[in-house]
Amino acid sequence: MTREELFQLHICAPDESVRLAARRRWDALAKPIDGLGCFEETVARIAGMTGSTELDLSRKALVIMCADNGIVDEGVSQTGREVTYEVASLMGKRMSSVGIMLRDYPADILTIDIGIASDDIPDGVIDRKVRRGTRNFLHEPAMTADETLKAIGTGMDIVRNCRDKGISLIATGEMGIGNTTTSSALMSVLLGLDASECTGRGAGLSDEGLERKIRVINEGIAVNFPDRENRNFAEPGEVFDVLCRVGGLDIAGLAGIFMGGALYRVPIVIDGFISMISALIAERLLPGCREYMIASHLGRESGMKLLSRCLGLTPVINADLALGEGTGAVMLFPLLDMAMSLYGSGTMFSDTSIEEYERFGDR
Repeated sequence: MTREELFQLHICAPDESVRLAARRRWDALAKPIDGLGCFEETVARIAGMTGSTELDLSRKALVIMCADNGIVDEGVSQTGREVTYEVASLMGKRMSSVGIMLRDYPADILTIDIGIASDDIPDGVIDRKVRRGTRNFLHEPAMTADETLKAIGTGMDIVRNCRDKGISLIATGEMGIGNTTTSSALMSVLLGLDASECTGRGAGLSDEGLERKIRVINEGIAVNFPDRENRNFAEPGEVFDVLCRVGGLDIAGLAGIFMGGALYRVPIVIDGFISMISALIAERLLPGCREYMIASHLGRESGMKLLSRCLGLTPVINADLALGEGTGAVMLFPLLDMAMSLYGSGTMFSDTSIEEYERFGDR
C-alpha cells in the first residue's frame, strides 16, 4: 500500500436503520426503557456496524501489537527495552496478565511482533516485524513512510484474516517499553498541547522521571516540528507525518486495526491510552473509523478523558485501570456477553400481560 492508496481508502457508514431496529428490539423486551444503559446502545451500534440485528459475538479475539521504541534511550521508562521481549514471550505462552485473565474465556489471542528489538521471535508470537524497534525521535524521525505504511497495512491484514475466520469482535492490546512516551508525543502534537498536559507516569515513574519524560517529549517535538505553530495537524497527510516522526510501530499497527475494522465492518474495542491515541490517528487518517470503535474503559493515564471526547466515544468501564496488554478491553467481553444474552433471548412484552413502556424521543 502506498501513501496515495491509504488516503484514497473509503469506508461505508454503519447502517442507521439497523441500529434503530436493534434499539426497537431492546425496547420490546420486558424491562424499563434503557434499563441496561450504555450496553443497549453499544449492542445497537454493533448491529449497525455489521448490518444485521441478528448478532453473533461468540467468536472474539485480542490482538496485541508488540514493538520497541528508540526514545527509551533517553531514560523515559523505569525499565529497559529488553522487557518488551520478555513480556511478549509470556504473552506467547498465555502467561502474561491478559493471558491468565482469558485462560477460561473463549477468545483467541494474537500476539504480534511488529517491531521488537530482537532477531528472535518468541514462541507463540506471530512474526510481522517491520524493523527492530523505532529510531530515537529526539534525534531523527522514528519511522520512514514505508515502515509506517507497512505497519498500518499489517493491522488491516490482521482484521481481514480475523473476519475470514468468523471472528466478530476484536479487542486491541499492546506491549512496548516507552510507548506511553510516543503516545503522549503524538497527543501533544495532534491536539496542540504541551507535553505536561498529556503525559503520565506510565508504568510508574518518580517525580524526577516524569519531569525528564515531559522534557524529552517537548524537545523531541521541537526537533521534529520546528514550524509546529504554522501547521494543520488535522489534515491526513500531516497526521501521517506526525505518526512517522514521533510514533511507534505498535501504534501504527493498531491504527491499521481500527481502519481495518471500518473497512471490513468488524467492531474494534479500544483499550487504554496507547490504543486510544491509535484510534484517534486512524480516525484522522480515515474519517469515519470511529463509527466502528467501542471504548472499553477510562484508564488512569493522563489524557484519556480528552481523547475520548475527541473521538466522541464514552468508555463503558470506569475502574482506574492501568495494566495494559488489552486487559481493559477484554474485561468488556463478558459484560457484553451478559447484555447479548438478554438481547437475544430476553422475554418480550408481547409474551406477557405487561404493557410495553413508551419511548419519548430516541438516542
